[in-house]
Amino acid sequence: MSEKSRLQKEWIYKEYVNRENLIVHAPFEPEMDFYEAVTSGDDKKVKTFLDHNFTSMEGLGKLSDNLLQHFRYHYVITTAVIARRCIQAGLSLEEAYSLSDFYIQKVDKVSKPQEIDILHREMVLDYTQKMKKLRAVPHYSKPVITCINYIYSHLHTRISLTELAGRVSLSPSYLSRLFKKETGLSLSNYISHQKIETAKNMLQFSDYSPGEIALILDYPSQSYFTEVFKKATGTTPGRFMNQ
Repeated sequence: MSEKSRLQKEWIYKEYVNRENLIVHAPFEPEMDFYEAVTSGDDKKVKTFLDHNFTSMEGLGKLSDNLLQHFRYHYVITTAVIARRCIQAGLSLEEAYSLSDFYIQKVDKVSKPQEIDILHREMVLDYTQKMKKLRAVPHYSKPVITCINYIYSHLHTRISLTELAGRVSLSPSYLSRLFKKETGLSLSNYISHQKIETAKNMLQFSDYSPGEIALILDYPSQSYFTEVFKKATGTTPGRFMNQ
């Protein structure tokens, strides 16, 4: 029997077992209503969905024989879907993915399903509040969104105003004025801020040393990275990591 045939047979058998045991997946419409409530920033409606614990939801397909791992997998899927739907609704790539990384890394440390319930609620409300705040302020223009997404994806390189202006087909001076008007920060300050925020995440959640992070984020030297980091946070990268 070929590998393809074996997998198909296994899938058919699992479907049969699910039917025999009345195992069904969660209905589609309520799930879509939940995601819509999050992306619209409707915290009151979201809280009604959160009246039921995540780990007591019916219709969650079995993803692992280990119960804790089973809920971890579903939690990661939910977090990833919310992040992408929020991006589609206007949340920046940088903010959506940073939040997703943060909450997915946190679920590795839980030791029982009840902790996943708490973390799931925290994650969902965090995204909901960010979308609510986003709805309350004017949306960024397309050129500014393009720049923000490009910056987030290229923090490991040196990003110039001229390069960004070329990507959005605007003059450097006009883009500079537009970006500051909409974000409240100059392009250089925004890039510096995002690099520092990324460095903070790496110091907290990775095994990279301050010297390696300085290299990854394309700082000219570790001493310069330390200087910029301390000015922004009030402490050195080494002390921040130990804290």
